Amino acid sequence: MLAASDRETDVVLIGAGIMSATLGVFLRELEPSLSIQILESLGDCAQESSDAWNNAGTGHAANCEMNYTPQRPDGSIDISKALQVNVEFDLSRQFWSYLVGLGAIADPRSFIHPVPHMSFVHGAENVAFLRKRFKAMSAHHCYEGMEHTESPAQIAEWAPLVMEGRSGDEPVAATRIITGTDVDYGALTHLLVSHLVNQPGCAVHYNSCVTGLDREQGGRWRIEVRDAASGETRSVRAKFVFIGAGGGALPLLEKSGIPQGRGYGGFPVSGIWLRCDDPEINKRHHAKVYGKAAVGSPPMSVPHLDTRVIGGRHSLLFGPYAGFSSKFLKHGSLLDLFESIRPANVKPLLSVARDNFDLTEYLVGQVLQSEGHRLAALDEYFPKADPKDWRLQVAGQRVQIIKPDVKRGGLLEFGTELVGADDHSLVALLGASPGASTAAFIAISVLEKCFAGELTASAWLPKLKQIIPSYGVSLIDDADFSRQIRAATAEVLKVDNIPQPAARAPMAAKRA
Repeated sequence: MLAASDRETDVVLIGAGIMSATLGVFLRELEPSLSIQILESLGDCAQESSDAWNNAGTGHAANCEMNYTPQRPDGSIDISKALQVNVEFDLSRQFWSYLVGLGAIADPRSFIHPVPHMSFVHGAENVAFLRKRFKAMSAHHCYEGMEHTESPAQIAEWAPLVMEGRSGDEPVAATRIITGTDVDYGALTHLLVSHLVNQPGCAVHYNSCVTGLDREQGGRWRIEVRDAASGETRSVRAKFVFIGAGGGALPLLEKSGIPQGRGYGGFPVSGIWLRCDDPEINKRHHAKVYGKAAVGSPPMSVPHLDTRVIGGRHSLLFGPYAGFSSKFLKHGSLLDLFESIRPANVKPLLSVARDNFDLTEYLVGQVLQSEGHRLAALDEYFPKADPKDWRLQVAGQRVQIIKPDVKRGGLLEFGTELVGADDHSLVALLGASPGASTAAFIAISVLEKCFAGELTASAWLPKLKQIIPSYGVSLIDDADFSRQIRAATAEVLKVDNIPQPAARAPMAAKRA
């Protein structure tokens, strides 16, 4: 439990997942004098959505996720969201590369591995869509090196399991990019938390459930904490609070009482994977193969056959199969959804229920799925899959944002959003996808939102540019610098990169 010396601190981070760990390291690197406390309700870090088995670990760079590239009414493909997510992942790569150079991460292979990212479709309409998608994406420098084929033989070479057992009568197509990665965010979180708590004035407290958030006169926050084992209660006072508790963030935002959080609600979505640990099967599939989502399904339910490297062991995951649970956390309570209802969010909740009947219908169908239905879905991506080689793996909970809206009453959002107090003393991260992959981008967004006065040439800005060399530069617009950044981070992180024909100026030139 909290020692007397831990009851006054500069920063409290609620939740010991990838988000808090990333923000904590950023803050400590930028201002070494800061004292930081992490409060976690479970017995270790990264036990919820950051855990490797609870998420896809794709290293989301919007290479293969077709939900990021919708088709416009005129038939053209909109890649703007994909580009945004793509360069946000570059920020994570730069952050991790900095930590490798610092010695905080001894071996990048402890959490990141090169795994090609593929999109795969079948049927004439989907093949036409993927063809247009490839044309739009490959024309941009951020997707240099993306390959496209409609040849069954070529797809079989890239991903043998996907093609074996197909009749050959149906049109198929795939794209592939070798710069994709698989990331174990659980392992990464442990590395970041370990690095952080080894700094003077920093600590993590497990089994510490936050039961209250109250603003004191003078602007400080008093955080009430209950020891999960003993039931003993304590409080800690902090100048700044970050609520990065995943699905648990909404109830904590409500406890804070800040008016900016008024009217927000959450819609929980659960998930299940099929998991294969057979090394003879796994060694024949080295890719993350994404398909198209079913109509009405949430983005986290896009089907994919994934190579995973967790604890040095290769596995295959297929799914996720979405479902509904009223829990906000995997280790949460069935009462979470009901206890989050407030007079201010009843209208947004009802409005979203009215406007998203297709999603409700989809989730009910997923809940009622039998094992046979799940295996039939797997058969679309691995026709020769043997049921005895697969077992169920429960995924993490995701709580999608329901936000108040003047015109419609409420909107269901599938991204992430920072909701903070006017005086920037507290901020909560709500939402899910793309989540962990963009943790560095989210941390930088917190800095810009809550510490803008420190991001000057005489304060934190020079150090931030040392950590993130591309800060202040658009990698979407600057092709040369984008290539330089990717080549440099690929070398440090030991992942694949698209080779360039000519040598380019070092990154330091752009930093100036």
